[in-house]
Order: sequence, then structure tokens, then C-alpha cells
Amino acid sequence: MRRRFFVSQFSGASATVEGPAAHHLARVLRVEPGQVYELSDGQTLCLARVESVGRERVEFTVVEPLVAHPPRMEAALLMAVAKFDRFEWAIEKATELGAASIVPLAAARSEKALLAALFESAQQARCLRPPQLRALARPREAFAADGSAVRILLSERSGDPPLRKILEAQAVAAWPAALRVSLAIGPEGGWTDEEFAAAEAVGFRAASLGTNILRAETAVVAGLAAVHLYFDGRD
Repeated sequence: MRRRFFVSQFSGASATVEGPAAHHLARVLRVEPGQVYELSDGQTLCLARVESVGRERVEFTVVEPLVAHPPRMEAALLMAVAKFDRFEWAIEKATELGAASIVPLAAARSEKALLAALFESAQQARCLRPPQLRALARPREAFAADGSAVRILLSERSGDPPLRKILEAQAVAAWPAALRVSLAIGPEGGWTDEEFAAAEAVGFRAASLGTNILRAETAVVAGLAAVHLYFDGRD
């Protein structure tokens, strides 16, 4: 399978990969003129041939357009800030699982020392397009601003229904139109009562991933995988 890289735009039959991606191509993959890769600008997908390789810049010529298949279901992740290495890992895995956007949340039980550092962190997103990493937000504001058709708050409370039942209840009216699903995941200490109330007041439904208590980054993988598994098999 060919590797895919993102470009800011196509200029006629030319495109340029710059920065860290170019460094990866040149120094890690050791690309040479004549090799072909897939390039995407977020809308268009093309097969392109390497023309020249520099330290921080790789020039391509478009060979032919490829058929792009935008997902029918877009997932938005609202995730409370966790320990930085775990949060970074969760973002990477959410990207692999096709998250369209990621909203970091300064939840009441998030680790305060990491909130300031998040402002300075680089977007690390490696799909047709990478996810958007949005600005840090308080849960109440993020919940209220969310406009997804299906809104789920993952919960550790014993009485909350399983995720599958919430998906069945919320998705039936929206499918088969293009669908956006938001998945909110709390900090290690769980959501506070106030955060539960704020989410449920604007249409989020609390759902459980089972009896085991998962780390936040594990819940990201389990939750997004479950959402994709549920919708990918629907007609």
C-alpha cells in the first residue's frame, strides 16, 4: 500500500511537501526522484511522482487523480486533558481511527500542570485529511457548542446503558444521511456531577463501555472503534 502525505494545495500539476513530512520523506524513507506516493489536500487525492528532494522540501508532479472516498460518518472527539504522553498517544490513535476533529477539555479533574503546556503543543496528526485540533475549552462550553447528530458522554457510572444502546437510540433518525458523532471522554477521575448535568442538558447521552474501568486513552480507542464498527456495517 502506498504511503499518503498531505499538502496545503495542488498548483496545477505540481505539489510540494514541506516541513516535518518532507524531512520524513527525505531522511527516513530516503525517497528518490521517480518514486510515486499519494498526496491529498483534504479534498482531492492524487498519485504523484517525486521530482526533487531537498532537506525540508520535496517537489512532486501529479501523475493522475485518484478516487477519494469521504467517510459517511465523521467522529468528533472531546477529550479531557490527560498526562501529556498519554494524551499525545490518544490523539495519534484517534487520527488512525478517523476522528475529524479533536477538542481538548479542561475538565475539573484534569491535571492542571498540563493545561498550559497544551497551548504550546504542535498539532501532530498523520485518511483523506488530518483531524483538526481545536482550542482548549471548558466542558460546559464545548458541550453547548457541539452540533453533532449523535452526542455521547462515556461514563463510568454503573447504571448508565451500554454504548450500543445509545447508538441505536440516537442514530436511527439520522441514518443514512451523512452523520456526525461526538464522543466525550473524561479525565482519569471521571466526570463531575456538574459536568454530567451540563452535557445532558444539551443532548449528550451518558453511555458505558462495560464494567472494566479504562484509562482515558484506552477509552478513546475502544469508543471510536465501537462507533465505527456500529456504523460501518449499516446500509
